[in-house]
Amino acid sequence: MQLPVWFEIGSMAVLLAILIADLLIVVKRPHIPSNRESSLWVAFYVALALVFAGLMWWFAGAESAGQFVAGWLTEYSLSIDNLFVFVLIMSQFSVPRRYQQKVLMVGIIIALVLRGIFILLGAAIIENFLPIFYLFGAFLIWTAWKQAFPGGDHDDDVKQENFVVRVLRRTIDISEDYDGAKVRTVVRGKRMFTPMIIVFAAIGVTDLLFALDSIPAIFGITQDPFIVFTANIFALMGLRQLYFLLGGLLDRLRYLHYGIAFILAFIGVKLIFHAMHENEVPFINGGQHIEWVPDISTWTSLGVIVASMAVATIASLVASARERTAEPAARAVPTPQDSPAHTPVEAAEAAAREQGTPPTVTPPSDEAQS
Repeated sequence: MQLPVWFEIGSMAVLLAILIADLLIVVKRPHIPSNRESSLWVAFYVALALVFAGLMWWFAGAESAGQFVAGWLTEYSLSIDNLFVFVLIMSQFSVPRRYQQKVLMVGIIIALVLRGIFILLGAAIIENFLPIFYLFGAFLIWTAWKQAFPGGDHDDDVKQENFVVRVLRRTIDISEDYDGAKVRTVVRGKRMFTPMIIVFAAIGVTDLLFALDSIPAIFGITQDPFIVFTANIFALMGLRQLYFLLGGLLDRLRYLHYGIAFILAFIGVKLIFHAMHENEVPFINGGQHIEWVPDISTWTSLGVIVASMAVATIASLVASARERTAEPAARAVPTPQDSPAHTPVEAAEAAAREQGTPPTVTPPSDEAQS
């Protein structure tokens, strides 16, 4: 079943209106959203995505709805991983918390534009060159390996932005301090850019890197450009509020990258299986389809994605809870320095250790005793 054209056009118009309204809220009223406000917005966007999936089920059937949900969850998990890098960028450039909403909103718009371009390119390439699935699959498996064994964690992603920062500082005048959320300011009568331009550039580079991972991943679930694009929109909507809602919880999701790595590796294998099933490469099986290769269904993919994220999240929270429980017990164990002094010598040494000075009482030597 195909989605009606009016439904696709109407959906894009409604989603665009919601994004514009969200942007206007940030521009007109920059503030630090409360946990309640962030929770309500995140719940609203999640509910909106589920309603959209229900409408797709009604108009186009269960397969299209399943593809949308699987694609949305995949992109959502990758977007949460994106938040780790956003946190590092905000910290590195000391962005005032009040204006971080605007930075995140600009980052979301940049991500939508970049992903829209990649979706159009990807759809055109797939339509004319099916063997691209071999490359997509291999790329996702390689990306999964990097995700599971980062070798430097998300700090490496931030280091890549340093090149952009150096280029900007060499080519344009940038002030030392922020001027609210402005990109341009006046310093001693001279027009200059504020450090906000650097933050936007760093966010843009991050979005580009994540788009390179996320677009092949969702094309492994569906090749319908409309589903691919709407899944990306819904994954990015509410990301700004999720950033403030999660807060310190991001540090506790220590095993999240393993779940994401497993999802990427699974989709990479699925892409390669699909390429083999639809094989047209002359030197593989004589250019004939490989019929014995399994064709992984959309619902199997959805189950793997949900299970991977659930296991990674639960394992992270359990490990974090155990650490918090163990910390008070560790602090309660007395150390030699904490034990009470029983002699004047021990008391003097303890006082010396506290003050960083030599002890004033010295033990009698053997000669003095004799």
